[in-house]
Amino acid sequence: MKPPLQGIRIVEFEGLGPGPLAGRMLADMGAEVTVITRPKLGAVAEQLGGSTPSPLRRGKTIVPLDLKQPDGLAEALRLVGAAEGLIEGNRPGVMERLGLGPAECAARNPRLVYGRMTGWGQTGPLAQTAGHDLNYVALTGMLSLSARPGQAPITPPTVLGDAGGALGLAFGMVCAMLDARASGRGRVVDGAIVDMVTMLGSIALWVRNNGQLDGPAPSPFHQSPFYDVYACADGGFITIGALEPQFYTLLLDKLGLADVDPASQYDHAAWPALKARLTALFLSKPRAHWDALLVGTDVCYAPVLSVAEAAAHPHNVARGLFVAAEGGTLDVAGAPRFTELGD
Repeated sequence: MKPPLQGIRIVEFEGLGPGPLAGRMLADMGAEVTVITRPKLGAVAEQLGGSTPSPLRRGKTIVPLDLKQPDGLAEALRLVGAAEGLIEGNRPGVMERLGLGPAECAARNPRLVYGRMTGWGQTGPLAQTAGHDLNYVALTGMLSLSARPGQAPITPPTVLGDAGGALGLAFGMVCAMLDARASGRGRVVDGAIVDMVTMLGSIALWVRNNGQLDGPAPSPFHQSPFYDVYACADGGFITIGALEPQFYTLLLDKLGLADVDPASQYDHAAWPALKARLTALFLSKPRAHWDALLVGTDVCYAPVLSVAEAAAHPHNVARGLFVAAEGGTLDVAGAPRFTELGD
């Protein structure tokens, strides 16, 4: 099946995670992505990525250029002149000082969509300040929603902020490229991670506005017995997410808790005792026992898997989610996937 972005040309000025991930997303959809790399690997990229091949470069053409040299700058502008989109992830003003800002690029290519990937955005008091995923998520208020009362929020890996920002930039660029094809004029896409994380938190805000998060009342996402991570006898962990009444009723039935009234699911006063009971119950058996009892049922269950276990899980294997790479490293398949309408 023809990839949806086949024939679209993107020039990516390589930076840290979110910008390259946005380029990888577009490449996975069929775009021809040319990556302009720096002469030397950055300190963070060298420390976190090491010498293993970067999965963020998959499907891309790599072109090393020194943009501070006239020949390197000229070649970069030539590539930009033939592209539909550009991705850069520098602090505001860096590309302008290099002679590769939106004005210079628009003079070469007025249809260009100029994608800018930053944490704080192109404007605002923090625009010139350094930051990373954890900082951006913290400032949006979303990190606080992971905290149980009296405990520190859970520090997420570089997924929620960086990956959310990458997804937003890729989405914004495709929207702008569609418009440019009709109007003949490109535009700048300000892909701020704080903007995207806040927008992606819309569901959480909806729940919060109903008093179910971030308030004085117990939260079903933190205090309830039916939405939590539980430890097992072998040191493994499982997850339960039986929010709906019918799924909660099935959970009680599967666990043999006939004395618990399903109609009292949202009785806050009963939560502590039932959570303690479930904690002891799940801790009495190994994870494999709960897999055998609950996998494939509508109790909203999944084991907490390591990445290696996730790569071997039958559901993930059937969908081809993980790809084994050289040296035993793992990559992931592009998403979303497509089929012909009507198939």
